[in-house]
Amino acid sequence: QVDLVESGGGSVQSGGSLRLSCAASGVPDSKNMGWFRQVPGEGREGVAAIATSGRVKYADSVKGRFTISQDNAKNTLDLQMNSLKPEDTGMYYCALSTYLLAYDTLLAPGGYTLWGQGTQVAVSS
Repeated sequence: QVDLVESGGGSVQSGGSLRLSCAASGVPDSKNMGWFRQVPGEGREGVAAIATSGRVKYADSVKGRFTISQDNAKNTLDLQMNSLKPEDTGMYYCALSTYLLAYDTLLAPGGYTLWGQGTQVAVSS
């Protein structure tokens, strides 16, 4: 059974840091994985992703502040978030895709077929 479980969310003040982790089980070796976030009333937004090739892609809004990393031995996907801003608030989801995704589409939610339950991040000003 394929499963993704996120952890590490919480509440921090602006400028603080959080580290999200996604534990994957039953996943194939060849996959794209990413982090997405969503606020009430809006669609899911791609934050950062790692392609099967190892290339990473970040949303412009998080470049220089967030770092995505993957440990294939442990089947984990982490997102280190530094210099957090109130606009980073949202539910963060880990997602997986076994499709062959073009680099430019790595942050598009529609390419992902497996989603975790999400972990909440709240950044106060």
